[in-house]
Amino acid sequence: MSAGRTMSLVAVALLVAPVAQAQVAGGIVDDDPAIREYVLQNANGTRVRFLNYGATVTGVEVADRAGRRANVVLSYPRESDYRRGSEGNWFGSMIGRYAGRIAGARFPLDGRMVQLKPNNGPNALHGGGGQGPDRAIWRVREFSDQQGVGAVLRHVSPAGTQGYPGTMTITVVYRLSDDDALTTEISATTDAPTVVNLTNHAYFNLGGVGSGTVEDHLLSIAADEMVVTREGGIPTGALARVAGTPLDFRDPHAIGARIDATDRAIKPRPGYDHGFVLRGGVADEPRSVAVLTDPASGRTLTIETTEPSVQFYTAEHMDGSEAGSAGPLTKRAGAALETQHFPDSPNQPSFPSTELRPGKSFKGVTVWRFGVAVK
Repeated sequence: MSAGRTMSLVAVALLVAPVAQAQVAGGIVDDDPAIREYVLQNANGTRVRFLNYGATVTGVEVADRAGRRANVVLSYPRESDYRRGSEGNWFGSMIGRYAGRIAGARFPLDGRMVQLKPNNGPNALHGGGGQGPDRAIWRVREFSDQQGVGAVLRHVSPAGTQGYPGTMTITVVYRLSDDDALTTEISATTDAPTVVNLTNHAYFNLGGVGSGTVEDHLLSIAADEMVVTREGGIPTGALARVAGTPLDFRDPHAIGARIDATDRAIKPRPGYDHGFVLRGGVADEPRSVAVLTDPASGRTLTIETTEPSVQFYTAEHMDGSEAGSAGPLTKRAGAALETQHFPDSPNQPSFPSTELRPGKSFKGVTVWRFGVAVK
């Protein structure tokens, strides 16, 4: 929430003893009475803020090694900015119906070609143009239980939204536990054959928003291979080993150490915007797949997921022309680590399937586990 602004909060009573100090709150935000911001707070004082607009995470406030709290996800200064802001940022929003790119904004399904609305040149990016889940107002129900405090968010995406077949019901559960872990459970069902790939598009800066770039952050990713792409970020269908390339994050090192290095085959330009193939593929239970550390503050983020891939992106498109909650949004001010299926899977038979059919359900679980490194 920007300085000098007030927001009416409606407190929700908590009944579970182990989380008696936690809080769930909500209130009317900015100039649209339909949009509310909710606050999850655990017994440690860690707070997660989100909007019912786009299921958008607007803040995650965690302590550094000295106990100082700061928001570690890029955000806008006002809630209305999420509606007016550039679609290309997708700050903390739930993106879909298909996260990542789909070549030519079209794909085959059951013998016919499904045409989407392109929004990234000729391709569809993060669902394509139109009213995706990031631009919808979700229904919210708060809760508290033995595992923490949280909320259940629900959105019904009508058939034909962005061009996708089937009415899709999407449910997202945000749960904040007292060990400073935010778990996101995503599920979806459909009444007609379709495809789905949903994720949260938060950008992290563990030094706190406005503290500079993430080039000094240390990153490790449990991936031996990456998805090879051609011009426009469209997969060729091939996978490549990361060993000996600027994309080798199997051991932790500074993001900035190789960010400007290039490799003609798999990293033709500076920056990172790459899909990593996580060890173990699609998993039944979340496993640790990436660790991000800010040496200066000591804050750490361990990402656990059931998904087969993580898209690592260093905000290369930000040029300072838009204002964030802590000043101009500049290149490499944050790092997105989007847990998801591979891009363009509907056009790539060798990739894990993203098809969803009536009577079946999609489910993905990702955990952001925050901590502090011992100096």
